[in-house]
Amino acid sequence: MNARDPGTAEAPATRSQAHAMPFGATVLAEGGVRFRLWAPGAQTVELAVWPAGHAPIPALNGPDAASDGRAFHPAMMEPDGWYQVLLNDAGTGTRYAWRIDGGLVVPDPASRFNPDGVHGASCVLDPRGFAWDTGWKGRPWAEAVIYELHVGTFTAEGTYAAAEAKLDDLAATGITALELMPLSAFPGDFGWGYDGVLPYAPHPSYGTPDELKHFVQAAHRRGLMVFLDVVYNHFGPDGNYLGAYAPQFFSKVHTNPWGMSLNFDREDSEPVRQFFIQNALFWLDEYCFDGLRLDAIHAIVDDSSPDVVDQMAQTIRQHIANRRVHIVLENENNGHERLQNRAAGGVIDAQWNDDFHHVMHVVLTGESNGYYQDYGRDPVGLLARALAQGFLWEGSPRTPQHARTSLREAPAQMLGSMVNFLDNHDQSGNRAFGERMNAQAPEATMPVATALTLLSPAKPMLFFGQEFATTRPFLYFADWTGDLARAVHEGRLRDFGHFAQRADGYVGDPPPPCERGTFEASKLDWRESANEVGQDCRAFFSRLLAVRREWFVPRAGHLRHGAHAWRMVGDRSFVLRWRYEDCEAIELQVHLEDRSLHYPRLPPAEESDWPALRDARTFFTVGTMDETCWGPWSASWRWGRED
Repeated sequence: MNARDPGTAEAPATRSQAHAMPFGATVLAEGGVRFRLWAPGAQTVELAVWPAGHAPIPALNGPDAASDGRAFHPAMMEPDGWYQVLLNDAGTGTRYAWRIDGGLVVPDPASRFNPDGVHGASCVLDPRGFAWDTGWKGRPWAEAVIYELHVGTFTAEGTYAAAEAKLDDLAATGITALELMPLSAFPGDFGWGYDGVLPYAPHPSYGTPDELKHFVQAAHRRGLMVFLDVVYNHFGPDGNYLGAYAPQFFSKVHTNPWGMSLNFDREDSEPVRQFFIQNALFWLDEYCFDGLRLDAIHAIVDDSSPDVVDQMAQTIRQHIANRRVHIVLENENNGHERLQNRAAGGVIDAQWNDDFHHVMHVVLTGESNGYYQDYGRDPVGLLARALAQGFLWEGSPRTPQHARTSLREAPAQMLGSMVNFLDNHDQSGNRAFGERMNAQAPEATMPVATALTLLSPAKPMLFFGQEFATTRPFLYFADWTGDLARAVHEGRLRDFGHFAQRADGYVGDPPPPCERGTFEASKLDWRESANEVGQDCRAFFSRLLAVRREWFVPRAGHLRHGAHAWRMVGDRSFVLRWRYEDCEAIELQVHLEDRSLHYPRLPPAEESDWPALRDARTFFTVGTMDETCWGPWSASWRWGRED
């Protein structure tokens, strides 16, 4: 049994963990519950409370709502739009909601749990009831090997409990960090999670809040960090009642491609900023997540200084000092200012590098339409630059197909701040048929593509099931009905119709995103992990990650920023050097085509910017590669010291 497993003879020391929030429902130490709501647009507010044991409560409004036993308690008005109720006889399990101006009844926007869905009553929880181990302090960013997963499709059951049973396999493969796609409650049973409307309430289909905590703790006991993907750029289109009583939540001057922009920088914006800053702290404090991935910060428009992203990151660093916590960004524009500040004590650890994925996709598949247009010219040369410098392009408006209207080169990035991947939820889900990379690229290309992703100074990310070459797609799915479902279906075809032909040439109607069958088709089949292909693939990943731990992780803090170089050998091959302190270098030789390259012309050693490698030692090779012939789809890594 693993020494970290809960079955060890000596029980670990434990502690309770609760985040003190200025809103929502708080169980008081002296007994009772304090309920607080920011409702600056309301004239009167009342708290609706249901009798103990009254469940479920799926509908707060409608013809039968008045006869379900609810009782109303007037809220005390406080300055600046706040309302409060103290109930001495309330406690853990109390079901409640808010009534606005004697009419609309709404869930608590800061609900810790909404067991009947986003249109149902909220539930009081006391987070102090869960016993957390005291020994976990996280892991250094240098050790991060990230594994993105969607809880609902990771297993057939789609629950935290079922996902927990797979943790040993992931740890044994060499994964060090799980990244859960968003968990904030959204309407319906299934969805990606990016249209959540109750940011503090874990989605009930996956399990209870305590089951989520148990999953996180089980991961920690196996040495795994757990990150959470959070969405602070919009609310989903169904189940968000804030406009009825707090219209100040939404911007009157900024726009957003997915919904109403949030008001982070105009009148009455401070409670809005705090709602999301406290949310970040809530997940890190109360659920002991080891980091956050902030979704699409390019869609967070904030003219104030510091903006809400910077304020949030600084607050996290100030608030959590007793363990390692990591902050990762997604920014479609490749904004890199926060990463460049890292060398001077900045607080952001990393950012997703879409450029690496996109150019790798073009190299492997030859497809260069849609947003791959930016990468169709000299793709192997661009891949070399992405491995040496990180981002390729920055800024620029986008066409309707998401390609840049102009290509402005990005400066060299700190490579340890890049997160590279061959696949993720967007890149499969943006295709009408949800094909993963291994279904799009020729089989012969996948070993070298995988190795290039895992064996570089950038931090690698895998997409769940990638480690055993799953054949299951990852489609876009959302449990919406009526006009909204039709609009989503039409919008997907409009925005991503250029990816409507399946990789195997099939042309036909893609799976409807709002049907349960589309969700079910995206679930992993774990039997594939045990077949011959799956076992061979997992063994290859394990071997690569062992090489990474030996050669790249110990040197992560010694990279010389901006010193890396590459030379092309024809148009499908290159030699690259990552340079470290004390004249150390790791040299990568790469050949990416179906035919061999005989007697390759290597960069001349006498050039001052390409000195010879002393004490050179080859430590990993994919395919066939020697001094006279580079085989198809091959690569080799060697360590040495430059003169």
